[in-house]
Amino acid sequence: MKKITFFILFLIIQQSIFAQKNQYADFIKTWNFIKYYHHDLASRKIDADSLFLVNIENVSPKQNFNEIITLLTRNLDTKTSSKPIVEDQKDILSVNQNFDWFQKNKKISPENKKLLNDIYKNRFDYGLLEEGKSVNDEKKYPFSKEENLPLKYRLLTMAKIQGTVDYLFPHKYLMDKNFDSYFNTLLEEAVKSPTRKDFETVLAKAVSQFQDSHAFSFYRQLNYKDKILFNVSYYSPFDFQIVDNHLLVTNLIFPEICGKAHIKTGDKITEINGKSISDIIKEKSKLISVSNHQKLTYVLSTYEYNLIWPDNLPKKTLTVQSGSKRFSTQIELINATDKSLVSVISKYVNNKYNKIKNRRLINKDIAYFKTDATMDFMENVDDDKLDAKMDSILEDASRNKAIVFDMRGYPDWGGFIFHYVYKYFSPVENYFYKYYEPNLKNLGTFSLRDPKYNFPEIKDKTVHSYSGKVFILVNPDTRSASEWYSMSLQKIFPQSITIGQQTSGADGDVVKINLPGDYLLEFTGNGIFYPDNTQTQQIGIRINELIKYKDQDILDNRDLEFERVLNYLN
Repeated sequence: MKKITFFILFLIIQQSIFAQKNQYADFIKTWNFIKYYHHDLASRKIDADSLFLVNIENVSPKQNFNEIITLLTRNLDTKTSSKPIVEDQKDILSVNQNFDWFQKNKKISPENKKLLNDIYKNRFDYGLLEEGKSVNDEKKYPFSKEENLPLKYRLLTMAKIQGTVDYLFPHKYLMDKNFDSYFNTLLEEAVKSPTRKDFETVLAKAVSQFQDSHAFSFYRQLNYKDKILFNVSYYSPFDFQIVDNHLLVTNLIFPEICGKAHIKTGDKITEINGKSISDIIKEKSKLISVSNHQKLTYVLSTYEYNLIWPDNLPKKTLTVQSGSKRFSTQIELINATDKSLVSVISKYVNNKYNKIKNRRLINKDIAYFKTDATMDFMENVDDDKLDAKMDSILEDASRNKAIVFDMRGYPDWGGFIFHYVYKYFSPVENYFYKYYEPNLKNLGTFSLRDPKYNFPEIKDKTVHSYSGKVFILVNPDTRSASEWYSMSLQKIFPQSITIGQQTSGADGDVVKINLPGDYLLEFTGNGIFYPDNTQTQQIGIRINELIKYKDQDILDNRDLEFERVLNYLN
């Protein structure tokens, strides 16, 4: 009888919590609004997290929206003593800012609408923050990896994610239009989450909605990523690359294991454990954040990320297309705890990336620069002689019929293109982009940064015009700063031809936000556009000639970008 009574009591409590979903959503929306706009919270005079944690426990299913607003604002100074902020920026990215949730909400009283409107009208100017403080500052709340976060901290985590989207992420307008509705569904899942693993699944789903390659790293912080993304315990005995809707087997790392399963190089795997590759890709897109499909298939094809598996079983059933033959086979994966086998994998991966690192286009008529291998120019060169050394290198390059900038990687030295290539080749004004940064006078909007930051200030600059051919090579590994510098090169050399595959689509600076549970949310914090307002987020930079690799191109280790350059010179 006691067990039955306890069970009934448990159900009543759970139903009561779940019934508060709408109240929690209203609470979070209101809290974020006053957190970012109310003078006392935004200035840090009152701790926003404390306001949340103290009051979230007082939310009940019977409360209406007006009572939620009162709960959060009852002890705040709601009298306007400061002068309303006057906007002095003309070019503002304001598409994200939308207050319909309260201004057009019939459930909210005229008095509370006026209250919220007054808070916004007399909002805090973040330019007045104390030195060393930032709008992105958030407290850390550590919890043991095995411990599920208490409900109020799970809700605080979700609130900070929504606040980031609404007030700090410049590309909210590119997200799914139903994000707010989906967020409320995730909020309910967060409330129901009985374990840390369940809650981390909710977090993965939420962060994936950013559709931002800068947020891709979030999955690595999940303590239960092996049970969510199945990428830790077992590794493939063969390397592969996603092409269209199949995995192309590119190398046999463990030939004996592959031989037993009748897998050979060139085979196409169309299903894993009865699930199509296209369905697996779709499932993974709901758990990891990338800006575009090209980047998604790129990271899922990256062997060491090991993200392609649909489950955590040590043995997989594969559907294989081998020439005209189609068959099903079982294959044993490599246990990550087997050090001897893992050492074989490590050696293979290192050799693979050494080949990529050492990839060069060598031709007597071409000056070739590789974006992740420019630091060598500074080796053993005194600071006072670096300018002369770089001028000499670029002067030599200008004597060639063509210059190739291989941007398929991350720049190891930003000064090479931003300062020295600009200094030698570019006209004084190099307005190659529009950079929107958080508008400190109206958070949630983004203002155009002064164009003078587009290029370095160099006294007595001399321009060396170059009339030869210029090629910029790109792929999904052209990310962030690499995309940025590629845009600069396109402007410096109007005759340039950009060749390759869609880039990462995450230009701009990375912003980092602490979340409860020792998570760090990274995302693109600025809006980067071409001068004509062409978007780069998600889309990537402009490409003149798009390259698509076929199965045989990959198996033959062809570099189609290099080949295209050479075709231009022949």
